Amino acid sequence: MLNTKLITWALSLFTSFSYLLCVLYGLVTPESVHMHQFLEIVLPAFEWISVGSFFLGLAESFLWGVYVGLVFPPIYNALYRRWGSEAEA
Repeated sequence: MLNTKLITWALSLFTSFSYLLCVLYGLVTPESVHMHQFLEIVLPAFEWISVGSFFLGLAESFLWGVYVGLVFPPIYNALYRRWGSEAEA
């Protein structure tokens, strides 16, 4: 069984850290190889790169982690209760 609170925090921090790495990578590499187009697609209202957009992207990344953390564990736990114990027997 998965702990929803733990998974939510872990995924939120993971997506935030991944966002920071993508931005850092984009700042140190040529424009042709960084991921600003991907970030602009998956993060609504994000534009490469201004101070306000940076913090908006960070907040949106964190919220994507919250979303997955709140949705995935209950689904997993329900399926585990239904079929998981049978697989262990």
